Amino acid sequence: MNAKAIVYTSNTGYTARYAAILSEKLGIPAHTLSDAQKTLPAGTSIIYMGWLMAGSVKGCRKAAKRFGIQAVIGVGLGDTGAQDEAACKSCSLPAEVPVFTVQGGMDINKLKGPYKLVIKMLTKAMASKKDATPGEARMAEHKRARMKKTWA
Repeated sequence: MNAKAIVYTSNTGYTARYAAILSEKLGIPAHTLSDAQKTLPAGTSIIYMGWLMAGSVKGCRKAAKRFGIQAVIGVGLGDTGAQDEAACKSCSLPAEVPVFTVQGGMDINKLKGPYKLVIKMLTKAMASKKDATPGEARMAEHKRARMKKTWA
């Protein structure tokens, strides 16, 4: 892999933390997608990281239009392994580009607008669900923990 930078989109900070760790380990810079669009030349080889929502990696398609994506990492709250295939399809990248999903977290206090409203409704519904999947149970636990920042 010949990535020159890590480009990421983070909603509540977990993806940004992963990007910083990977940047340090690989010795390549990490940029937010908005900063990368201003500073990196079109076609630059990158590793793209974004937060997962409904099986899609946020910002991936936008990044793919400008950069040469070598790998994608989606950061999510629920059962991330079950989201690999959906995340891969959502990016519309060639099949040889690896797509990974990793466990992150959520801080509801940092969510904005419709995302905050949707997550509040989902966690309320999941908290009362008797046959919850492991991912749904994790979201319900976040609700019970009052959505404090924690690494799951």
